[in-house]
Amino acid sequence: MATKIRLQRHGRKGYAFYAIVIADSRAPRDGKFIEKIGTYNPNTNPATVDLNFDRAFKWVMTGAQPTDTVRNILSREGVYMKKHLLGGVAKGAFGEAEAEAKFEAWKNNKQSGLAALKAKQEEAKKAEAKARLEAEKKVNEAKAKAVAEKKAAEEAANAPEETPEEAPAEEVATEETPATEEATPAAEETAAE
Repeated sequence: MATKIRLQRHGRKGYAFYAIVIADSRAPRDGKFIEKIGTYNPNTNPATVDLNFDRAFKWVMTGAQPTDTVRNILSREGVYMKKHLLGGVAKGAFGEAEAEAKFEAWKNNKQSGLAALKAKQEEAKKAEAKARLEAEKKVNEAKAKAVAEKKAAEEAANAPEETPEEAPAEEVATEETPATEEATPAAEETAAE
């Protein structure tokens, strides 16, 4: 029986995620499978891969053929790197301990590269947020300036109509008097209660 390592589709329309499975090469994409060895979610940035490394390595070493996408996933996770290093051990190029040390160094280098990439993305996100905030402040200042100019223009338009200086003083006095008279009965009602 020829086995394949392939993706099995799950999720809803427009938001697919996949299970990484071992299946007979004649089985349909979402049909029966032998073993599930991980998941792959391309919707996140970067794509999320949850892989059982030991089981994937075992199936690669026994001859299971991965699809192109799964080959890329396994390569990024280091399954093929470990296979390559163990091939060197089998040929006598170096010892198993040295192969394991090389694999750990490769893995640490990859993780530090991913951490640097994430830090760079976070920095870019912060810079973009800061730029948006500055742009919004400029827009708000322009709006405030336009509103102030409009109010000044309205006040200037109203000012020439009231040229006599005695009239505004009398209007202010008459406006204040009724307001205090209305306030006094309300205060008396509150005290009576």
